[in-house]
Amino acid sequence: MIKTVENVKNHLTVKKRLTTFQTIFLGFSGVILIGTLLLMLPISSASGKVTPFNQSLFTATSAVCVTGLVVQDTGSYWSIFGQSVILTLIQIGGLGVVTVAASFALISGRKISLMQRSTMQEAISAPKVGGIVRLTGFILKATLLFELAGAALLMPVFCRDYGLKGVWMAVFHSISAFCNAGFDIMGTEGAKYQSFTSYADNPLLNIVIMLLIVIGGIGFLTWEDIFTNKHRIKRYRMQSKIILVMTAILIVLPTLFFFFFDFSELSFGKRLLSSLFQAITPRTAGFNTADLSAMSSVSKAVMMVLMLIGGSPGSTAGGMKTTTIAVLIGNSFATFGRKNSIHFFKRRIDSSVVQSATTILMMYFTLSFFGAAAISLVEGLPFSICLYETASAVGTVGLTLGITPQLGIISQLVLISLMFCGRVGGLTIIYAAISRSKAKNNISKFPQERITVG
Repeated sequence: MIKTVENVKNHLTVKKRLTTFQTIFLGFSGVILIGTLLLMLPISSASGKVTPFNQSLFTATSAVCVTGLVVQDTGSYWSIFGQSVILTLIQIGGLGVVTVAASFALISGRKISLMQRSTMQEAISAPKVGGIVRLTGFILKATLLFELAGAALLMPVFCRDYGLKGVWMAVFHSISAFCNAGFDIMGTEGAKYQSFTSYADNPLLNIVIMLLIVIGGIGFLTWEDIFTNKHRIKRYRMQSKIILVMTAILIVLPTLFFFFFDFSELSFGKRLLSSLFQAITPRTAGFNTADLSAMSSVSKAVMMVLMLIGGSPGSTAGGMKTTTIAVLIGNSFATFGRKNSIHFFKRRIDSSVVQSATTILMMYFTLSFFGAAAISLVEGLPFSICLYETASAVGTVGLTLGITPQLGIISQLVLISLMFCGRVGGLTIIYAAISRSKAKNNISKFPQERITVG
């Protein structure tokens, strides 16, 4: 009895010591592990065989981190049970582990503690703790609404070609698109890894998938702002305005680039559709309607930049985030104009935000560069091709030039690490590793001295 009480006390002590970032880190890790074990079961594969641990781990990580990179074709290799496991992991990863856990608590009628509310705030990038429970309810309703609407619009396309199986395909791809996961079940034994290339000229499928990607990628906080203030744009939060402007820019400019420099062999309508789709999907979605390897090297470089930028804070998407790029661009203009601070929509940005944005940029570039270097050395592949895969992994995109299924275990582990960092967040992992005591004790300052840069 005494030992039991001591164990409970120790458990509570450990629980109290867990920071918000450690909770998020362990939550994602736990879901990935459970998903890995489920995918290893014979019932998960279409052949009825046990899937190797490394392949199951890769698939589970890619699903939870809503990436879409795969080592086995999702449509032909996995059974309906396996695909259901993957779809569940995608939904959990898209909403966020903490949000899903809080949702179950809300449904069961349990009260959410202040510590849990703080964790939820960090997980969904909410501006304040107040109203976090109501926001979580809004997230659940909005997700259900958009995914059901997407599935309903996709059903006519898939049911026409696949019969009753089209219902499952519509549901799977709607959730995968909204969560910016990039997983598809279009592949067959005779045609693997084909994504939506056979539907490149289908306007309905293209438009629905693109809308789901954008809707999921701009973030739930932005949608709450739109839902609350509607057409009164002046009342929107500054962050919502930045996200909407940056999203529009990152769609229009790449579309124009791809239209004028790629797909010249296509008709005007199909060329415009392909250009728009390829402009939207790199920002963490991972679907494709064109042969990516046939695109120009400059276009691939543009897609790599889009992959690293990713979606917006508090969304189902990964990457550096649109706000990070906006802050960096704003800082550059402020420096050129010899201004002391950044301003957006008559609001000033704190210098600490600029520091975080710079750190995130360096972190993503460093991870993608050294990850590509490691894979290139191990596999003996061109660095540029490997860089495309690592940018796709750390940006949680899922686009590939076709080398991922052929990679060895070491290279797979590199991509697994990059996917995890890209979804959980590099800063979250660092903060999870640094205890509160170390952070609080790091307050001493050295004498200041100027250094010349540029």
